[in-house]
Amino acid sequence: MDYKDYYKVLGVKRDADAEEIRKAFRKLARQYHPDANPDDKAAEARFKEISEAYEVLNDPEKRRKYDQLGADWARYQNTGGASPNMGGFNYQGNLNDLFGSGGFSDFFEQFFGRGAGTATGPRKGRDVESPVQITLEEAARGTSRMLVTEGHEVQVKIPAGVDTGSRVRITGQGQPGRGGGASGDMYLVIEVMPHTRFERQGDDLFTNVEIPLYTAILGGKVDVQTLDNVVQIAIPECTQNGKLIRLKGRGMPHLKAKDKHGDLFVRVKVILPTHLSDEERHLFEQLQALRHM
Repeated sequence: MDYKDYYKVLGVKRDADAEEIRKAFRKLARQYHPDANPDDKAAEARFKEISEAYEVLNDPEKRRKYDQLGADWARYQNTGGASPNMGGFNYQGNLNDLFGSGGFSDFFEQFFGRGAGTATGPRKGRDVESPVQITLEEAARGTSRMLVTEGHEVQVKIPAGVDTGSRVRITGQGQPGRGGGASGDMYLVIEVMPHTRFERQGDDLFTNVEIPLYTAILGGKVDVQTLDNVVQIAIPECTQNGKLIRLKGRGMPHLKAKDKHGDLFVRVKVILPTHLSDEERHLFEQLQALRHM
């Protein structure tokens, strides 16, 4: 088996931080995911390769051990499991020095998790991750997706309140176990797509409402679109441009407390007239004179 440079697989530098690694994985996973490439064996193999790389580099402890192993691990792999003494080189002794008396199999299990080594007995299958894109409305109400895993379709539910980076666990839908062991789990890695009207900050939402100059000065009522419907809000007189008006409980639901919601903040945008009639100009001049008395 050739040594796999997981950093090259994901296209990141060796000093890449966790966020850079996650972004690289999500981009590649969307490109090569089997759902996007049906019956494409090359894309399926590539998806498995980047998933394997992400599993190691996304785990700080596994990444540290991977970096320490380096060429020694590659040399052992390239022997194809040769005998401990070959060509004068004591592989077993070298491995014991590197990984302890348990040798390579113990290290391999610690590195990749139970089920990756050669020991007998039931072993749980490996967990897998699958990136999923949803809309803000779907994140607010909850939704579902039909995914293909291990050759069969699975209908999975995504709870209300998830945000970009949320991980939804689907028990038993990962890789099959060995020797009678349980299957691993699937984790949906959520990405909430940008919205044209709303900006999300945690459980709070922000939106803009345009009002004419006269409403800003005299006050009045305007309609505001929320995630659910249109509501009418009061604009106090002399409202300044950029003022935030809070609509309590009109934001996103809390992921772990569905009876609680964030707030919706309405940002006022005052629209100035682009043309004045002679009468309007005269009235504004009168107002200007009054303000300077």
